[in-house]
Amino acid sequence: MTDPSMAESPLPPVDPADLAVVERQLGRLPRGVVEVAARCPCGCPAVVRTLPRLPDGTPFPTSFYATCPRLTRAIGTLESQGMMRDMSDRLAADPELAAAYRGAHEDYLRRRAELGDVPEINGISAGGMPDRVKCLHVLVAHSMAVGPGVNPLGDEALSALPAWWEGGCCDAVPESR
Repeated sequence: MTDPSMAESPLPPVDPADLAVVERQLGRLPRGVVEVAARCPCGCPAVVRTLPRLPDGTPFPTSFYATCPRLTRAIGTLESQGMMRDMSDRLAADPELAAAYRGAHEDYLRRRAELGDVPEINGISAGGMPDRVKCLHVLVAHSMAVGPGVNPLGDEALSALPAWWEGGCCDAVPESR
């Protein structure tokens, strides 16, 4: 289960036990993981940080990737309830919110650049940043990884989530994502 791309990371290797949990959570071998960026209250990985180029050479702009199946389902519920559309509408109408969201985009790009330069994705962050909201999973993962105050819409979505971790450890969730 060793990821050969981890040798390219400036970060220490990820604990193999954490990678095993992420593999169970995803139902597949995790690719390009360089760190557990956030954990669920149960202690399991919830968000991983990935290299900007996967081991097979594919550019991968999603630096912060939510892995906890309970978390991803809860975020999906927010998406299905129209939160992304409402956020995009507010973003277009609120210059202060738009400026803060652009700051989140810049933070995302800066953190990804710490792990390498991939010309194919230069200037492209994730989740629709900086102009729209396309994926709450990415925004929540970014907020969980870097803490509050960096991604205003990620923070907002995170605060709207129910207590997804209730009911036990997400490592034990055999359900599909």
